[in-house]
Amino acid sequence: MSLKELIGQTTVLKTARITDFGYFLTNDEEDVLLHKNQAQHSLEEGDEVEVFLFVDSEGRVAASTFIPEVAVGRYSWVKVTDVQPDIGAFINIGLPKDILLGKDDLPVHKSVWPKEGDLLYITLRVNRNFLLYAKLASDQVIKEISVKATRDAFNKNVQGHIYRTAKVGSWIYTIEGYKGFIHESQRQTEPRLGERVEGRIIDVKEDGTVNVSLLARKQEAQDTDAERIYDYLMSRNGAMPYTDKSMAEDIQERFGLSKSAFKRAIGKLLKENKVYQENGWTYAKKQ
Repeated sequence: MSLKELIGQTTVLKTARITDFGYFLTNDEEDVLLHKNQAQHSLEEGDEVEVFLFVDSEGRVAASTFIPEVAVGRYSWVKVTDVQPDIGAFINIGLPKDILLGKDDLPVHKSVWPKEGDLLYITLRVNRNFLLYAKLASDQVIKEISVKATRDAFNKNVQGHIYRTAKVGSWIYTIEGYKGFIHESQRQTEPRLGERVEGRIIDVKEDGTVNVSLLARKQEAQDTDAERIYDYLMSRNGAMPYTDKSMAEDIQERFGLSKSAFKRAIGKLLKENKVYQENGWTYAKKQ
C-alpha cells in the first residue's frame, strides 16, 4: 500500500535517515518526512515510530507523531477555529494546518453555521488530490454512539451540542450520550450547528431517544415575561395601554408573547401588588 493511500490515518514507519530539519521515515518502499517540529522526541536510525500521515502546504505527504483523535474512519468532537463565509469552517485537529469543513457540507442558511469555539463531531475524508477535509457525522453514526434514555430522564435538565439542523427542528447529542430532537416549536431561536445548548427532556421515546425543549419552564418564563413587561411599563412612566383584556394580536406585536403567557405575567405583577388596571390601561403602583 502506498503512503498516499494512508493519508488521514496512522501507521508505523522506520527511521531511514536523519537530517538537520527532521527525519526521513520509510515503509521500505517510499520515504516520508517527519519534520522536527512534528516529532515529539528524538529518533535514531532504525527506530520504529507511529505517525499520522497528511499532506503539507506544498502538497507532499508528511508525517507527525502528534496523533489526532480524529482520523479517516474515526470520529471525535473537535473545535471550530475559524469560519469563512465563502469557504466553510476550519477545525483544529492538532496538525500544522486546520482542516476545512466545506460550505457544501454546512447548512444552507449561514445563520446556523458554527462559530469559533463550537464543537462538531467529525471524521476525515481524503479527496482525489489526497487532501484532507472534515466530514460531519451522520445521524446513523450518532445513533451508534448514543445511549438509551430511560423514563427517569423525563423532565431532567440536559446540555449538549447541536449536530444537525433543519427547518423542522434541531438534533442534539447530550452530555449523557442521549440522542435528541428539538422541534422548531420548542426553541425561541434556531441554534447553530455545533452550539452548546441547555434544555429539558419533555419526552422519552420507546427507542431511548428524547425530545428536548429549549424553552424556559413555565415558572421561569413567567418570571422573565413579568420582568420584561414591568420594564416596558416603567419606560412609559408607569402607564401602558395593554391589559389582560387586550387583543392577542396587539400583545404579540408589542411583546412577542401569546395572550396566555401575557396574562400569566400580568397576573404575577397584580398578585405582587406592583400594578393595577383601569379603563383598558395598566399602571405601576407607587412602591
